[in-house]
Amino acid sequence: MFEQRIQQHFIDSADLKYQAGPLLSKPVSLAMQALLACVTSGGKILACGAGVSGLVAAHFAAHFVGRFERERPELAAVSLEPDSADPLADTPEAADSDRFARQVRALGQAGDVLLALSASGNSAAVLAATEAAHEREMTVVALLGGNGGAVGRALRDTDVQVCVPHERAARVHEVHLLTLHCLCDGIDAQLLGEDAG
Repeated sequence: MFEQRIQQHFIDSADLKYQAGPLLSKPVSLAMQALLACVTSGGKILACGAGVSGLVAAHFAAHFVGRFERERPELAAVSLEPDSADPLADTPEAADSDRFARQVRALGQAGDVLLALSASGNSAAVLAATEAAHEREMTVVALLGGNGGAVGRALRDTDVQVCVPHERAARVHEVHLLTLHCLCDGIDAQLLGEDAG
């Protein structure tokens, strides 16, 4: 019984990724260009996410500063301190909805990029960070889920939205992780050439 349930998770994840690829390839490409323009002009990426998305954002920052699959010079990225223990972190009722915004106001500068993740699109903390980034004249690259929620509605024309059309947070996180790997790979390919070695 559990083996069938496990297999279904793999099938559902693969199906969503297969369906989302054509839909998301253009916004992911736009996100890649925004990140690349930022770091090649001396800017930095501030990555944040609500709840589990904060861990995914930290994963991205580690690859960006360290390496993805190839050796390269460090790229500037900072993972903003999340509150992954808050069960309401990805909702409008987050315990500390200003925690990312304070960090954006302290660290962000014009030309930087806020990479904001929210599986629901309705995280009060990610929404406040988006608004703080706009105050700092930063571009926002938002990885969202469902219909994009309040964060999606707060984005400007100069921002980039990568929205996974699914309501289940676990599936959205899986596609967000793959998206971040695509971003790292694409930036490495543009900086180092397309050869994988």
